[in-house]
Amino acid sequence: MSKMAGESEKNLRNAFEEAEKHAPSIIFIDEIDSIAPKREKTNGEVEKRIVSQLLTLMDGLKSRGHVMVIGATNRPNSIDPASRRFGRFDKEIDIGVPDEVGRLEVLRIHTKNMKLEEDLNIEKVAKETHGFVGADLAALCTEAAMQCIREKMHLIDLEADTIDAEILNSMNVTNQHFRAALETVNPSSLRETIVEVPNVNWEDIGGLETVKRELQETVQYPVEHPEMFEKFGMSPSRGVLFYGPPGCGKTLMAKAIANECQANFISIKGPELLTMWFGESEANVRDVFDKARQSAPCVLFFDELDSIAIQRGSSVGDAGGAADRILNQLLTEMDGLSAKKTIFVIGATNRPDIIDPALLRPGRLDQLIYIPLPDKNSRLQIFKACLRKSPVSKDVNLEALAKFTEGFSGADITEVCQRACKYAIREEIEKLIKREEGKNPEGVEENGVAEIKVEHFEESMKHARKSVSDDDVFKYWAFAQNFQQLSGFGSEFRRNGVAAADDENGDDNLHD
Repeated sequence: MSKMAGESEKNLRNAFEEAEKHAPSIIFIDEIDSIAPKREKTNGEVEKRIVSQLLTLMDGLKSRGHVMVIGATNRPNSIDPASRRFGRFDKEIDIGVPDEVGRLEVLRIHTKNMKLEEDLNIEKVAKETHGFVGADLAALCTEAAMQCIREKMHLIDLEADTIDAEILNSMNVTNQHFRAALETVNPSSLRETIVEVPNVNWEDIGGLETVKRELQETVQYPVEHPEMFEKFGMSPSRGVLFYGPPGCGKTLMAKAIANECQANFISIKGPELLTMWFGESEANVRDVFDKARQSAPCVLFFDELDSIAIQRGSSVGDAGGAADRILNQLLTEMDGLSAKKTIFVIGATNRPDIIDPALLRPGRLDQLIYIPLPDKNSRLQIFKACLRKSPVSKDVNLEALAKFTEGFSGADITEVCQRACKYAIREEIEKLIKREEGKNPEGVEENGVAEIKVEHFEESMKHARKSVSDDDVFKYWAFAQNFQQLSGFGSEFRRNGVAAADDENGDDNLHD
C-alpha cells in the first residue's frame, strides 16, 4: 500500500500487467484479508478502493489467459464476499489441521536428518500431538533436539571451535526428549487459550470408582476405540454434568479423564466469557468451540457452569439479557458439534437446581453424574492419594483417620493432610535451629528420620472442619432422587406397559 492517492491501485495493476507479460504465471497474494476485507466493515477509503481494483483486475483477465491468482488467508470470513464468487476466487481449498497420518508424515520429514534412538516411537508422538499443525511439529522436533543438547552441555567446551566426535556420537534424540518437549510446546492456534493435557491421574483421586467407570465409557472409549461405536452404529455422548457438594473432586475428575485419553483440555471459568459489549460474550463462546474443533480430541471443561447456564428469564436486572444469549449460543454450539470431531463438554456445578433444563436434555449434557461426599473406603483412598509422596510414620492409622472424618469432603481431608505436614515441617525447622545453636534437644537423634507422626495428625484434627453441612447434603440427595425418578421411566414402562402386554399376548419378554 502507499499513502499517495491512487498509488496502491497502480501497484496492483502493475503486478497483474507483469504477470500477463510473463504468462503462464501465478500471482500469489499472501494474507489477502489485509487488502480485500469486507467493504461494509472497513472505515478506510484506501482499503475499499483496493478491493474494487482487485475485483476489476480479476474480471478483466482473459478467459484463456495463462494467469492464475492464488490467495492465502487464515481469516476467510473477513474477506469481501464479492471476491469469493465464481470467476474470481471460485475454488476454495481448506488446509486444515493434519490428522494422525498427516502428523506422522510431517514428523518423518522433520526428523529425517536427526539422529534418533532406535527405540524412538514416532507413531506414538504423532498420536499424542492432537491439534498440532506443521509449524508446531517443527517446533516440537526442534525442542526435542534442544533437550538432547542440554543434557550434554556440561561435556561441551563452549570456547573450543569444534565438538569432540565422541560426544556427538553419544547424542541421540529419545522418547524422553520428545516427552519433555510435549510439555512445553502447545498448538499455536490455541496458545492464547489455556490448553493442556493435565498431569492428573486416576491415582490422584481416591475412591469414586463408579464415577471413574462412567467417565471412561463416556469419554475414553470414543477416543481410544471409535471403531466400536461405528460397528454398533451409534454416536458417543457429547456431554457430562458433574454436580455435588464443593470439594468432592469434580475438577480433578475432568482433568484426570483428559489425561487418561491424552486429549487436549480447555478449562473455562464461566465469568471469563462475560463482557460489557453487546454480542462479544456470544462471540467468546463461538471462539472457544472453534478452538476445540481445531484441537480435537478435546475436553471442554466449564467450571462453575451455573454462572452462565442459569434458567432463562430468571436473571433479575439483566436488561441486556447477556446470560440468556450466552446460554442460547452454548446450546447452539453443542447441537452443531460434528460426529467426526471428538469433542466432549464437561460441566461442573454445585447448584444443579438452577441449571436450565434445555442444557440437560439428551444430546447435550445428557450424562448427569452425582459426585457425593466420600464414604469410608473413599476417604481412606483420599488419605493415601494425598500422602503417597509424603514420609508418614508407620504408627499413623489411616483407617482410623478415615473413620473419624465422617462427612468430610475430599478438600477437607486434603486440608487435614496439609496441616499435619505443616506441623511436621515446623517441628523439623525448630530442631534444625536448635542444632545450629548447639542446643540439641534431649532424646532427639542427630540424624533422626523426618516423618509425619501421629501427634501431627492429632493436632491437625483439632482444627478440622466440615465444609458441607447436613442440609446441603440433603439438597443434593433430593435432587439426585428427583432426577432418578424423572429418568426412571424405563422401570415404570417395565412395570406397567410391558406387564399389560404380557397380559394380552401371554408373552413375558421383549424378544421378537
